[in-house]
Amino acid sequence: MTAPSSAGALAGIKVIDLSRVLGGPFATQLLSDHGADVIKLEPPQGDEVRDWGPPFNEDDASYFIGINRNKRSVGLDLAQEDGRAVLLRLLEGADVLIENFKPGSMEKWGIGYEELSKKFPRLIYCKVSGFGAEGPLGGFPGYDAIVGAMAGHYSVNGSPESGPMRMGLAVVDITTGLYAVIGILLAMHERERSGRGQFIDTALYDSALSLMHPHFANYFLSGKIPGLTGNTHGNLAPYGMFATKTCRVMIGAGNNRAFKRVCEELGVPEMAEDPRFATNGDRIKHRDELNRIITERLSQVDGMAFSLKLLKAGLPCGPVLNTEEALSHPHAAARGAIVQKDWYKGIGTPVKLSRTPGSLKSPPPRFSQHTREVLSQHGFDEAAIERLTAAGVLVEKRRS
Repeated sequence: MTAPSSAGALAGIKVIDLSRVLGGPFATQLLSDHGADVIKLEPPQGDEVRDWGPPFNEDDASYFIGINRNKRSVGLDLAQEDGRAVLLRLLEGADVLIENFKPGSMEKWGIGYEELSKKFPRLIYCKVSGFGAEGPLGGFPGYDAIVGAMAGHYSVNGSPESGPMRMGLAVVDITTGLYAVIGILLAMHERERSGRGQFIDTALYDSALSLMHPHFANYFLSGKIPGLTGNTHGNLAPYGMFATKTCRVMIGAGNNRAFKRVCEELGVPEMAEDPRFATNGDRIKHRDELNRIITERLSQVDGMAFSLKLLKAGLPCGPVLNTEEALSHPHAAARGAIVQKDWYKGIGTPVKLSRTPGSLKSPPPRFSQHTREVLSQHGFDEAAIERLTAAGVLVEKRRS
């Protein structure tokens, strides 16, 4: 992040975070990057992704470290009545509560949205779940890979040779986290008019379905079930991955003008006039022949240099980089993509505001690191904290 540090656009916003694993924590990290005070209430066993390694930094896995900076951690046992009483105290003055317990769990404890909204009418309550609470799959647990499979992702990801393939990224979880942030900000905006909070229902299943563009749109219009797309695009040609003399590159030509320019850069300007390739529809019809010609031309060029040449000409083309290459690219540095503080290194917030930019303020917390600090700020004296700790309501060391 190249902009100077600031309190952030969400300074003064208080978030009680009961979420674990990925979707919810990803959302609250984005909120905390932009100044929200996020109090992460962890169960006695801690957020389970603290164990999802190697690699580890001391006790915590990289999986946890990557999505939990700028937060304060409190170990709290909500299964105990006194634990729920602590939660109610922490909710005083809170703007947002986000949780991803199995549907019905919070209600069973008497701290679901209906109950909490009576005590805290301005509270925005965000629920993250696998399938929502209603419907044939309502209340079932949801996992990124499983929900992605059920939403059709793998039916279009992969090639005829590989068969359906899992995505290499947790796109369902992360998208759900982004939708949660959008919902929270929408509710905060509406609250300025009404003075009231509301319930936000975000489900991995809904998020996964929303990502199936243009495949669902194609199906609605044509009635044809989309198949495996490999490294090509179902609606555009040429659009895909090609081998060069030095590396693989992705090329995308979304219109006739771009296709003509690509042909010129490949040294075959006459190809743009070939009736087989005159329109995008023609190019899709003759995609195999088109890709064969492009592959032949690219086999003679340096992929990195060719990609930069096309980009400078305003044409979409980029090299296929691995993790190390992507992070060490000069443009990643120019964009302030990597942030560091003490032992922590991570990817900075992609949402860059000009006057109130987000920033890295503190590394991810150790389990229950801020329990005493947070409770003291909420009116608990030392004797009360000691009593709650002795009763196992406050948990300062993870239980196995």
